[in-house]
Amino acid sequence: MQFDAKLLLLIGLGLVAVYHVISLVRGLPKLGSLKPTPGLLLSGVVTNFFDTLGIGSFATSTTIYRATKWVKDALIPGTLNAGHTMAALTQAFIYTQVVEVEPVTLIGMIAAAVVGAWVGAGLVAKWPTQRIQLGMGLCLAAAAMLTMAQAAGALPGGGEAIGLTGLKLGVALFGNFVLGVLMTIGIGLYGPCLLLVSVLGMNPAAGFPIMMGSCAFLMPFASDRFIRLGKVDPRAVMANIIGGVPAVLVAAYIVKSLPLTALRWLVAVVVAYTAVTLIMSARRKTEAEGAHA
Repeated sequence: MQFDAKLLLLIGLGLVAVYHVISLVRGLPKLGSLKPTPGLLLSGVVTNFFDTLGIGSFATSTTIYRATKWVKDALIPGTLNAGHTMAALTQAFIYTQVVEVEPVTLIGMIAAAVVGAWVGAGLVAKWPTQRIQLGMGLCLAAAAMLTMAQAAGALPGGGEAIGLTGLKLGVALFGNFVLGVLMTIGIGLYGPCLLLVSVLGMNPAAGFPIMMGSCAFLMPFASDRFIRLGKVDPRAVMANIIGGVPAVLVAAYIVKSLPLTALRWLVAVVVAYTAVTLIMSARRKTEAEGAHA
């Protein structure tokens, strides 16, 4: 059964990878230049390298885009989903084959995240800029607190289970559905998903194929909706594809692990600052609209 589940996942990953490539080829050329700048390429390399080691790429990418103004705020959620998909697929191909997880839990949580992302992308792509800024700001603040908790070693250590049943499985499915929705706002699923499975008593190692598989399956569908609505930056998307996939391979097969505690503290502080700037930007836009009313 375990072998069959892994084979099914491989086939599924291959199909969604083809779907994503078709979506990119069909939609990106209509949205502008595909030639990435050196800065965007470097961002793709760095964020996806540390993403593979467990830092997460969405919060760090958002911070870079906000600080440099390389990507407009309204385009950040779609750009993150479309740009980091190939890296997420690469991670999923690697980790779903080497870590044992009970098939029903793995496939069920992945499916729940996909449904959540499909629902979320349809809503977020139509949001005005200030709502996107506020949503990203609030969720980034939560991500910063989660990263601080990871750095401080304050998160649950988890148990030994590699699967869930009954009420715990129901909580896991609903939780991953919500995390799928939040992915479309631009908030990474890795950290919250790892916390979710640990709280429910699973082995934290089992969280890697779940979180990477969830992202790999949900992101192609979410990004396709963003691309169709023109809510991505094509240069940044290409930069993450070109720089991200090699970075994942280096991190997974060559580096494998690093002492990341100090880096997590740094990321948490920077992400918290970005969250504040997003919330303040949304507030200023709201006040300006009120003054003109």
